[in-house]
Amino acid sequence: MSVGTSGAQSALRTHDVRSAPASRHADPAERSVGLAEPGVDPDDLPDGLVIADERGRVICFNAAAARITATPATEALGRHLDRALPLEDLEGRRWWQLTDPYGGLAIRVGQPERNLLLPGGREVLVTARYVRVRPTGPVRRLVVSLRDTEGRRRTERSHAELIATVAHELRSPLTSVKGFTATLLAKWERFTDDQKKLMLETVDADADRVTRLIAELLDISRIDAGRLEVRRQPVDIGAAVGRHIQAYVAAGQSADRFLLRIGQPLPDLWADPDKVDQVLSNLLENAVRHGEGTVTIDVEPAPSPREGEDVCTSVTVSDEGAGIPEESMNRVFTRFWRGSKRGGTGLGLYIVKGIVEVHGGTITVGRAPEGGAQFRFTLPVATPAYLQ
Repeated sequence: MSVGTSGAQSALRTHDVRSAPASRHADPAERSVGLAEPGVDPDDLPDGLVIADERGRVICFNAAAARITATPATEALGRHLDRALPLEDLEGRRWWQLTDPYGGLAIRVGQPERNLLLPGGREVLVTARYVRVRPTGPVRRLVVSLRDTEGRRRTERSHAELIATVAHELRSPLTSVKGFTATLLAKWERFTDDQKKLMLETVDADADRVTRLIAELLDISRIDAGRLEVRRQPVDIGAAVGRHIQAYVAAGQSADRFLLRIGQPLPDLWADPDKVDQVLSNLLENAVRHGEGTVTIDVEPAPSPREGEDVCTSVTVSDEGAGIPEESMNRVFTRFWRGSKRGGTGLGLYIVKGIVEVHGGTITVGRAPEGGAQFRFTLPVATPAYLQ
């Protein structure tokens, strides 16, 4: 039962709405004493709310119920519940006849949430509560909560996509690991040392790929559950960016491809160094892999949106590639978004956004002055209280 519906129930215990005027609920005088008593208008509730009186006649049909059922409130009010809200279970049985709220067991207090069907086959989540004058007395009010299933379907699709992505991403490296290790075990003596070394390096790289994917999945689960922990320490973010650039140069990238500009004076930053490294690694990898030309990193102080702080630290990563299409910018930080088909799980930027936000910062995407993609994130100073 939703919070809003529970509030309406408690109000109904103190006020008896005896008529069904031609509006979504009782008239203003009655509503001020009854449904609006908790301070919430039924039309403000996010869930559909349908209330029937002791004879099964609809006396409240809020805006969300009208939207979910595609039935105008004026048509539903005053009609019997089984006609105003004709529901069937997944086997095609008429729900109100099956449950018989007014003539069924006197000890029954309601119906748990379940999937039911509206006319036309549209699914809706329905919860019912029976309000009685006394525990085993007749039903005085029948309060029904309706929820659209689309949000739940999106969540289920997202979980299915995640499972499919994980299965696909794990299959390739694990197949490689299994193939090379089986070959080495079966034919060790037939290979030269150089061939063995190449095979083992490939196995090592694929094992790292699996490890990274598992770490991404753990981060996503923590972000979704609101359990991503931050262990704040002093962070020299300019030096952190420099280390990432040096790693790319050591791996074969030209030093001329990177331009690091640090504005002074930078505020003292307290953040989780490992997670900041994860953000920088992802943004720089995107710029190097998907962008072109010079990768410019600007680290500078910026105005803080947080009350009581004058400045925060801002990091901007820009490239000179084709950039991100305008129509895709609102999807960049969602799961499975890929700027191109050149590898990746599509989870990195979703995790980056979660890390930045758990620090109390913000991240945006736009077009760089040179035409490429530009990512900018800000982190608050977040000095521990004992140092303030």
